[in-house]
Amino acid sequence: MRENPVFKIVSKILFGPIIIYGLYVQFHGDYGPGGGFQAGVIVAAAFILYSIIFGLERVRKLMPVIFVNYIMALGVLVFAGTGIASIILGANYLDYSPFAYKIYKAQHLGIIVVELGVGLTVFAVMLGLFYAFSGFKPKK
Repeated sequence: MRENPVFKIVSKILFGPIIIYGLYVQFHGDYGPGGGFQAGVIVAAAFILYSIIFGLERVRKLMPVIFVNYIMALGVLVFAGTGIASIILGANYLDYSPFAYKIYKAQHLGIIVVELGVGLTVFAVMLGLFYAFSGFKPKK
């Protein structure tokens, strides 16, 4: 499969649009179907496709394991940080009301930030699981 030029060309063509579609799902999730979980899986699928066609070493150069670990932690920090910020501002955990003057704007902002944290975490966990189950061993 890796020697097939059609697979290589098609996967190179599809890699960018898959990621853009994942970003669309991420930032359209508060208006319609989608959100952080779906977007994280879609973006991870682009990297997994790339890995299947070009090999684990190429995708490791594109997305090193250390970046995956940092993105995983960053996503959890964004999610938890949003909740802690709402507590510091005098509300309940993940109560977005103190984030803006009008409640609907606060809800919108809070949901976007929380969904971003979820998307980052899901992307990194899915890619990390793929690395783990593919037998990938990071260089030490």
